[in-house]
Amino acid sequence: MFSHDVIPAGPVVLRPLAPADAEAITRACADPEIVRFLPLVPVPYTRDDALQYMERCHQEWQTGGAPFAIADATTDEWLGNIGLMARPRGGIEIGYLVAPWVRDRGVATAATAALTAWGFRHGVERVELLANVENLASQRVALAAGFHHEGVRRGAEEQRDGTRHDLVGFARLRGDSGERVPPLLPDFPGGSLTDGVVRLRRLTVSDTADYLALRNLPDVMRYSVPSEPSTFEKVEERCRTAGANWLAGRGAEVAILDAATGAFAGDIQLTGVIPPLGQAMTGYSLRPEFRGRGFATRAVNLLVGWVFEHTPLARIIAGTSPGNVASHRVLERAGFTREALLRGMLPGPDGTRLDDLQWSRLRDDVRR
Repeated sequence: MFSHDVIPAGPVVLRPLAPADAEAITRACADPEIVRFLPLVPVPYTRDDALQYMERCHQEWQTGGAPFAIADATTDEWLGNIGLMARPRGGIEIGYLVAPWVRDRGVATAATAALTAWGFRHGVERVELLANVENLASQRVALAAGFHHEGVRRGAEEQRDGTRHDLVGFARLRGDSGERVPPLLPDFPGGSLTDGVVRLRRLTVSDTADYLALRNLPDVMRYSVPSEPSTFEKVEERCRTAGANWLAGRGAEVAILDAATGAFAGDIQLTGVIPPLGQAMTGYSLRPEFRGRGFATRAVNLLVGWVFEHTPLARIIAGTSPGNVASHRVLERAGFTREALLRGMLPGPDGTRLDDLQWSRLRDDVRR
């Protein structure tokens, strides 16, 4: 059993929930983000719901849980809830919600780090944190509190509409340092990159229709692997998970926008990330009306420049069809060097094999 302690956590403290917290909890649980990512929270949320929640928290202490309120260390104002919950096979999971009026102030990170350390002092060996695949804020909290990314639990959480979404799993062990785990691929500074003509930002689920139309253009399919039409479901999943994959360091799925109008012009990716080699691959495609205007070259230069400035990667490669002259010219203008023709490297239609003409750009290369 855990003890009913008051736990200092920098600007906040973790303390037992009090009846006076009910009004603030009720107000917070009307927030759209809490409703979106905590499907078990009732809608609409009433003061009676808050009082029932506090009664369940009292019962959790008797069954191996440890729920707390997050409160301002000076005023004792309620700022959120957090707790350790016993799970089957002896596991412990941490979960929280933070009031919308104190987000982006480090409250969730401070509380998560402090409660995890407190759990270790009480004999816990491992703490898990699960976040909806689209809840990037919670995934960033996990990394900032010293949790390590472990994988994705497919379809692990039922949503309000009956669909099931993936959960991203993080864990921290007693022997871990607790220091922030820096992502291999940080966010774009300010959320986007631009040279005034094109703008790059992370692909999101709102791009699904545009991205599907782009992927199914005959000349885009021709040079894709595999060379086959995309479905709405596959494209939506790719857009929905782009942020989580980025934070996990698996790659960056990026929309190319017309900086002047905001129109979706195409996409560019950073894939095949191999940290021990310091290497990743890029690829790109444009809608026809944006071709011949230098958009692809600008996008490649922006993405590769960000990679070399903000990540430890030192080598970016690109593969092209030997007949894709337009793509060769993009890479040449972006400072890539032609390296090798790999015969039969890629799967083609009807069991054929296709050649791959490879290019590279190194951190120390001088752009031509």
